[in-house]
Amino acid sequence: MKVLVFGNSGSGKSTYANALSAREGIPHLDLDTIVWEPGQIAVLRPAGAIRASLEAFIAAHPAWVIEGCYGELVEAASACATELVFLNPGRDGCLANNARRPWEPHKYASAEEQNAMFANLQAWVSGYYERTDQWSYDAHRRIFDAHRGPKVERTSL
Repeated sequence: MKVLVFGNSGSGKSTYANALSAREGIPHLDLDTIVWEPGQIAVLRPAGAIRASLEAFIAAHPAWVIEGCYGELVEAASACATELVFLNPGRDGCLANNARRPWEPHKYASAEEQNAMFANLQAWVSGYYERTDQWSYDAHRRIFDAHRGPKVERTSL
């Protein structure tokens, strides 16, 4: 079992992936943990280091669940995935989930730091369906539609 879970921020990726990982007893990789410099907010690691971390995780585990929104990494992982799960509850669902999101200590040193980024997060999430970058609905839709193996799109929370 190699499951790739992707979608907009606030779509429920972490919740879904954590539950699947616990239920199946398989390793879980949150792509945020390899994309951003540890202990820094919104500072990208070098692209080569990010890709090497993803490849090392995939090579090290015969079964896994990977989750994230980074189109280039989602696309790379999709080539090894046995199943895709595209979480797409819509803009309002994602915004509401973000408003309920607890403090994420693996991303922010304090709840105050996380709260300081909330308006930026909501603005970014709101643009998901209009953007055309690698982290957009268009990119995720292309990856999902191109996958020839088992896949499911979930549009409700």
